[in-house]
Amino acid sequence: MNDFPIQKMAVIGAGQMGHQIAMLGALGGIHTALYDVDKEALAKAQSSLEMLMDQWVVKKKITDMEKTAAFNLLQFTSDLEKAAGDADYVIEAVVEKLDVKREIFRKLDKITPQHTILATNSSTIVNSLLAEVTSRPEKVCNMHFFFPPLVMDCVEVVMSEQTSEETAQISLELCQRINRTGLLLRKEISGFVANRILGALQKEAMHLYEEGVADYKEIDLIVKKALRHPIGPFELMDLSGIDVAYYVMQQQYAETGDPKDKPSSAIEEKVKAGELGRKTGKGFYDYPKKEVKTP
Repeated sequence: MNDFPIQKMAVIGAGQMGHQIAMLGALGGIHTALYDVDKEALAKAQSSLEMLMDQWVVKKKITDMEKTAAFNLLQFTSDLEKAAGDADYVIEAVVEKLDVKREIFRKLDKITPQHTILATNSSTIVNSLLAEVTSRPEKVCNMHFFFPPLVMDCVEVVMSEQTSEETAQISLELCQRINRTGLLLRKEISGFVANRILGALQKEAMHLYEEGVADYKEIDLIVKKALRHPIGPFELMDLSGIDVAYYVMQQQYAETGDPKDKPSSAIEEKVKAGELGRKTGKGFYDYPKKEVKTP
């Protein structure tokens, strides 16, 4: 794969998605820079990845030599220009807020080479809303990974009307290089495919819970036992972060104005209380520190 067009990749945001996406890049043999403005977040990301890769070595998913090679390709930096200034492909993975993402794309458009593809890992926001603040809308797309990226084998690659075929194909090549199944969506729609289906399930689960039809534990159990889902909707919100679900619903409501898309009162209360799920030790369920496991 000497003709692979991506020699260096940058991931913007070292949170629960970004740091694992960066690791996928390094494991795929790509020089990868992980950027975050918060040096503490970078240190936490590095520590988490070292622990995860040590576990992978023990489980024989990779060899110790492969782990070392991957970390040699992985750079942690709080300097955006150092991370992305010479990158061929950039994946933004910051908070799910349109104004924050647009500002990142403005900066990236100025500091990256003209050939660089700018992708967003947004789970809801269509890339055309970000492409319009750049000078290269044909080189902008969605690369939507699923949580946790090191486990979930699926990436939704989403084109807008302006995304070029070349951008789409290079993005699919990248998925193949990092050992992920890339699925191309040629028509953009808020939430794409997986999250629209998941969102419908979560909305109905919240409705049944708030109406007192069933407790959240009962709803999770029914979904797992009757529908054979590996995890219930409330457990899943706790795993991915209740704040993530909240921001997604806020964005959808801002786009549609439909009251059905507005975050439910139960989710809003959880976010205001700082009960965001596993990452805070409490969401719908409680998670004592010793029980919190990294995927």
